[in-house]
Amino acid sequence: MPSTDLLLHVCCAPCSAGIIETLLDEGQGLTLYFYNPNIHPFEEYERRKAEVKRFSVKKGVPFIDADHDPDKWMLRVKGLEDEKERGRRCQVCFDMRLERAALYAHDNGFKALATTNGISRWKDPRQVRLAGVNAVAPYAGLAFLDRDWRKGKGIERMQAVSKREDFYRQKYCGCEYSILK
Repeated sequence: MPSTDLLLHVCCAPCSAGIIETLLDEGQGLTLYFYNPNIHPFEEYERRKAEVKRFSVKKGVPFIDADHDPDKWMLRVKGLEDEKERGRRCQVCFDMRLERAALYAHDNGFKALATTNGISRWKDPRQVRLAGVNAVAPYAGLAFLDRDWRKGKGIERMQAVSKREDFYRQKYCGCEYSILK
């Protein structure tokens, strides 16, 4: 178990890398947690995971690879297939991923949980915040690091790091329903 205080749930390299660099520049110890059962198809999931792993190795940041398990995700979003992006399906998706990350953080002695999901142009940061706050609520001593990663030139840094690292840049959020919208 890595000895860091912050577990950072990551979704993809373009969204994550600028945040990772910002936290490292601030002296924050962190471990990356990749749990994204929503990503479809599996080849897309593997490609996104590989890009994050490549960057974590380069930066010397521990990387936790949680299982993919898209069947559990499909059960959670059943009945929400026709929701628009940023709708109830997205909230359920954030809830599921951050609940799992919070459990891991709690079980492994982390003091805080954060996620990179809020920086994505595809997502509503208010939904991400709500999911994070709710996910840590059952665990005494575990806080949600609530930062607006878009502010303070966060978007510019995200774009600059993505370009510098030549990351694969996806054209949709990740789930099969967002491909169709």
